[in-house]
Amino acid sequence: MDLKKLPKTEFAAAVAQIAGERNIDVQSILDSIEFGLISAYKRDQKEHGVIVPDEDVFTAELAPESGSFKVYKIDGDQKTDVTPPGFGRIAAQTAKQVIDQRIHEAEKESVVAEFEKKMGTLISCIVLKNDPYKMVVGVGKTEGICPKDEQIRDEILPLGAKKLFLLKEITRDETGRSEIILSRRDSAFVKELFAREVPEVANGSVIIEKIARTAGERTKIAVSSNQPGIDPVGSCIGQKGSRIQAILSELPMEEKVDVVAFSQNLTQFIAQALSPAQNVKVVEIKNNCAFVTVPESQLALAIGGGGENVRLAGQLVGLEIKLTQS
Repeated sequence: MDLKKLPKTEFAAAVAQIAGERNIDVQSILDSIEFGLISAYKRDQKEHGVIVPDEDVFTAELAPESGSFKVYKIDGDQKTDVTPPGFGRIAAQTAKQVIDQRIHEAEKESVVAEFEKKMGTLISCIVLKNDPYKMVVGVGKTEGICPKDEQIRDEILPLGAKKLFLLKEITRDETGRSEIILSRRDSAFVKELFAREVPEVANGSVIIEKIARTAGERTKIAVSSNQPGIDPVGSCIGQKGSRIQAILSELPMEEKVDVVAFSQNLTQFIAQALSPAQNVKVVEIKNNCAFVTVPESQLALAIGGGGENVRLAGQLVGLEIKLTQS
């Protein structure tokens, strides 16, 4: 319905004003109110002990010229006015609730449209609510969720905490409602932290070639440079460790981050991937398995707590690594 064609009554003026200010289609508001009236009618009947069969068909009609409402029962070609006495007050409350909901949804959709342009980047959020299945966070003027499987295991974020999250995806249900899905567990979360803190990563002179992560425990990241004279590992660490410390401050205290130099030479890459262990020797690579020896003093470092270091090194190089003492 065109704004100019909407009759100039107090009700119509209010709807037109809301539609104009919030950029919501007038007819969309009116349709939503009519749908809400049917729900309100059924709820009102139930409260008065009247059972409304599910198969009954109803329609609601809104007269914009007067702001009055009517509910009709449809039976074939017959239309019967079933508007209860005093329904005007309920209808007015319903109209307000529907309009408020439409405003909220329209504002959220506007925000979601902006966030769609930022997919895969880090955004700052405020923790609003925690339950066993998800975390609800404030994202600008709307809300997003971080599902349990996108959270870092055992990380407890207090309510009101302001933290960075990876904008992972935006989902839509069958009704078209949007949900902003966030993550702190995804490996891309750490990758984006490096892009945020290391200018050479942000401008592309240092390339993150591969990344392997067990969120909350350890991350291994392999980097290279496409420009002579740039040390990719040094760039990521920063002077006196300033850049890596800024990255670690956004991660749980327990999570370690190893930055290693990527190499096309697989033997060299395997040795570097097993950092912080030193004096690593690759004996043989066969059947997707690398057989590696390390000195006794380096064996514990190469394996890592619970085997985490060697497992992530294997993920980084794409092979199973079998360690023995040299």
